[in-house]
Amino acid sequence: MTAELSPTDIAKFVASRRAADFVEDGMRVGLGTGSTAAWLVKYLGRRVRDEGLKIRAVPTSTRTAELARQVGIEVISLDEAGWLDLTIDGADEFDPNLNLIKGGGGAHLQEKIVASASDQMIVIADAAKDVATLGAFPLPLEVIRFGGASTRTLVERVLAEMDVEGRETTLRMAGDVPFLTDEGNHVLDLHLKRIGDARALSLALNQIPGVVENGLFLGICNKVVIGFEDGRAELRDGAGGEVSVTEVDLGEAAGL
Repeated sequence: MTAELSPTDIAKFVASRRAADFVEDGMRVGLGTGSTAAWLVKYLGRRVRDEGLKIRAVPTSTRTAELARQVGIEVISLDEAGWLDLTIDGADEFDPNLNLIKGGGGAHLQEKIVASASDQMIVIADAAKDVATLGAFPLPLEVIRFGGASTRTLVERVLAEMDVEGRETTLRMAGDVPFLTDEGNHVLDLHLKRIGDARALSLALNQIPGVVENGLFLGICNKVVIGFEDGRAELRDGAGGEVSVTEVDLGEAAGL
């Protein structure tokens, strides 16, 4: 089975499989969005089917909700859950302090709401997402469609005053039309290259009229699980905290 998977896919499965160990019977679990999170959803679906695992899940996007239902996971809304025991999600970048950039899939608004309503957040990623400083991955900014051009102008003015290396902004497209989030908003991708002060940038961006939310997740993530193509899963527990390594049986990817 693993011969059919790319090294990146193997690493994503390894991280997801290790993170699934934190999911216990009776939990209310936030399920993230993206290719790594999809492995997690499929594996949890197998546990529901084969082990009788009982969880209630709050997905962070319509596509995650559809996949969860397909594999037999009970899906509820965040309002129905009230509060979550755990959220597991991917990331586009994470730094040594477990700060993140998320939103490559355009779901960072729901992802941030769900993660913030959880006792803890675990990020699952491959080693390529591990960076010394955030910013190489474009920072997503969800903006409402009304007045989009003026909002973009204001964003560029704010960036001119920020400690960043690049200041290019682009409107995310889906073919020939602007990409729409689940909330019907647009996404501006900010090509910053290096973010010197992520907290100051996040606060400044979210004060701009028309901006809904940015993709900086600061002080939200509690643990990161990094998957490697040889089956190793590295757990980083807390910013600058304990690191442990375990081995994952790659044969468990069969049938997912």
